[in-house]
Amino acid sequence: MTSKLGWILRLLTRRLWFRSTLISLLAVVSALLAIFVGPYIPYEISASIGADAVDNILTIIASSMLAVTTFSVSSMVAAYSAATTNVTPRATKLLLQDATSQNVLSTFVGSFLFSLVAIITLAMGAYGEQGRVILFVVTIFVVLLIVVTLLRWIDYLTRLGRVGETTSAVEKVTAEALNNRHVQPYLGAMFLGDEADIPASAEPVNSTEIGYVQHIDMERLQEIAKDCETILYSLALPGTFVDTRRPLARIACEDEAIRSAVRNCYTLETERSFDQDPRFGMSVLAEIAQRALSPAVNDPGTAIDVIGRSVRLLTIWSEPTDRDAVRYPNVRMNSVKLGELFDDVFSPIARDSASLVEVHVRLQKALAALAALPDPRFRIEAARHSRLALLRSIPAMSLDQDRQAIDQAAAEVARYA
Repeated sequence: MTSKLGWILRLLTRRLWFRSTLISLLAVVSALLAIFVGPYIPYEISASIGADAVDNILTIIASSMLAVTTFSVSSMVAAYSAATTNVTPRATKLLLQDATSQNVLSTFVGSFLFSLVAIITLAMGAYGEQGRVILFVVTIFVVLLIVVTLLRWIDYLTRLGRVGETTSAVEKVTAEALNNRHVQPYLGAMFLGDEADIPASAEPVNSTEIGYVQHIDMERLQEIAKDCETILYSLALPGTFVDTRRPLARIACEDEAIRSAVRNCYTLETERSFDQDPRFGMSVLAEIAQRALSPAVNDPGTAIDVIGRSVRLLTIWSEPTDRDAVRYPNVRMNSVKLGELFDDVFSPIARDSASLVEVHVRLQKALAALAALPDPRFRIEAARHSRLALLRSIPAMSLDQDRQAIDQAAAEVARYA
């Protein structure tokens, strides 16, 4: 778990402008470095290398990188638009945070600034013969970096924004969130259990905003509860939609400054985040399948692909693991329920594919695979969703053969129940 400041810094490092700024500053420093290092280069080396050609190379880089950067930005915008239309708008956030796209664009912008600063400094006569040698070596390195980046970018552009690539990105970030929550089911706190058991002395701390909980600063909550010598009951998990009537937490303290500090530990935004909210990832996968099942797209294969990915993700919840020790003993919190994860991904798919026998047969087989896991909770949830899927699909099927195929697949689930 990270503190609120650490989480904010983590978000900043994912922004496109952050990497672009760092690489641009590095490029400017590299261009100016030759001024200070040049006097230490022997004159014989500068005479033998013939670094006068650096002027033309820098001019080519400056003119071409501006055009390449503009083309790259246009390609990225087109990919984001395609992902919004063909996948889901919620997945474009991952594309905006894509490390490869950010590194490529940052390299192009940095190369442009490097060449521009070097040309200006050359025109001022600040380098000298020895300084030109350093500039020439750095320029050759920049050219090699541009070539490698362009080759990677050409290959990556063929996949950027495609349905399969975007779905894989959603699966990857959801798997990370599930793994983290599986190791820390209560985010480092202790198990809360039934909210009815919370003592009446613990007063609710309501939110002053309306939105989704994106992050909880557990370290700060522990400090507050420990200083007050009491137990803090956190009622809002990441991904929870709260308003001014729904309490974020309950604590036995009437000090308004303490209650305000508790409130500030919860970061609320208008949208959900993938980081601490594995249910959001499952919901986005369901949206991808729903978009594919719409009459305008009519792509049941993508829905079947999402079902397979969902099985892989849910299996994470059944794997044995060494859970982290309790780090915040003065905080109580519940965890994500397995049934909620099943509901988030399987219910929308079963509803929107009611008349598609191939999707429902695959859905029943996926539920059978989950029911076969040793964890008894999976058998319960798989059997529940198998029955719900049957209730949705059987009335929508016009052929007896289709109904029989689904019944046979559902019988496999019932065998484990």
